[in-house]
Parts: sequence; C-alpha cells; structure tokens
Amino acid sequence: MEQSSGANKLRKMIDKAIEDNEITHEEYDEIMHIVYEDGHIDAQERALLSTLQDMIESKMVKWSKK
Repeated sequence: MEQSSGANKLRKMIDKAIEDNEITHEEYDEIMHIVYEDGHIDAQERALLSTLQDMIESKMVKWSKK
C-alpha cells in the first residue's frame, strides 16, 4: 500500500522527533496540522500518530523547552 502525502510528511516529522529524542510544541502543532489538513485521518496517519503518542508517554521522545 502506497503512503499518502500526509503520511509521508508525518513520518518525516516523527522520524526527526525520534532522532532528536525530543519534540517541541511547535513541531507537535505542525504534526497535528498535517494530520487534519485534508479533513480525514487515514489508517497510516492514525498509526504514526499513535506511535508518536506512545513514545511521548514512555518518555522515549521528550518535550523540548525550545
């Protein structure tokens, strides 16, 4: 299954957060904008968002104070 353009953008943003081990509130807001920009959250976007949320909750990705 080919990823949607929203899912591709989302994956890049989430990969960056994982690589940095942190996420800013601005980055999180941008992620949420990507998710909602087409008015539909597809299964790929839902899975990526869930993964990010799990990583934030387990503190694998921490909130940045930047």
